[in-house]
Amino acid sequence: MVSHAVNSPASPPAAPPGSPRVAGAAVLELLKPITWFPPMWAFLCGAISVGQPFTGHGAAVFFGVLLAGPLVCATSQAINDWYDREVDAINEPQRPIPSGRIPGKWGLYIGMIWTLLSVIVAGALGPVVLAAASLGLLLAWAYSAPPVRLKLNGWWGNSAVGLCYEGLPWITGAAILSVSGIPDARIFAIALLYSIGAHGIMVLNDFKAIDGDRQLGVRSLPVQLGAAHAARIACVFMAGAQAAVVALLWVWQRPLFALAVAILIGIQALLMRRLLSAPRDLAPWYNATGVSLYVLGMMVTAFALRYPLGA
Repeated sequence: MVSHAVNSPASPPAAPPGSPRVAGAAVLELLKPITWFPPMWAFLCGAISVGQPFTGHGAAVFFGVLLAGPLVCATSQAINDWYDREVDAINEPQRPIPSGRIPGKWGLYIGMIWTLLSVIVAGALGPVVLAAASLGLLLAWAYSAPPVRLKLNGWWGNSAVGLCYEGLPWITGAAILSVSGIPDARIFAIALLYSIGAHGIMVLNDFKAIDGDRQLGVRSLPVQLGAAHAARIACVFMAGAQAAVVALLWVWQRPLFALAVAILIGIQALLMRRLLSAPRDLAPWYNATGVSLYVLGMMVTAFALRYPLGA
């Protein structure tokens, strides 16, 4: 969700053509650790929302966080970079694959290896976790790889990413700590709503690649609708999903939590007003401000769900 600088003068030199060497630093950059935070945060929200103490589940929680961020999310980043190497050559030529620091087909091989590691860890954490992780991995490949390549259309692609970043990790965290292994229906509802809101966050993330996307036929919403209209759609998704969360918290007798999330939405609305004045320039600013309030609301909601109805 965070933009990377383009044409940075401090970028490492490209590896010689045909070089078989793959530096560890280049692999880490390919896996984009900065993108791991959203699914790891969503996983912790899911774990907290169950209401079970972490005591006695430390190892499961640790491997769950590892699965959400450094494995499944990192897999999606490697796959995306491999299949986006042409557009990255335009938008972000300093990335490991277009710069040559990850040569040959090593970008694809790393995506395959990380997929296998993710499945192994998910399987050890239980059937529900395996199902959620497998769906996430399937969407990661479908998002980037032909012939499906969901990212060619912003409506489908951003929906897939929103589900992988917020909903599936939330459900995974809840499943690990649920006594029955299957989370409560309320947790599924909240996870789905925050996934829908994340669709809007991903629209804002697309602003940094408008030029390359337009040249290569990637129909992101900023390309399809123009910057101004796409920004309005993003705000509707983000605010609307959170408003639905507030309504559910109220129905579930959590008025103080509902009020807290509503206040966070109100502050975001003020920031959205500024965003809409110059969306292409201010999208990174909103990602650092408004999106931070969005994820804070997720944690507030997680604590709201910790207690049984009527408690």
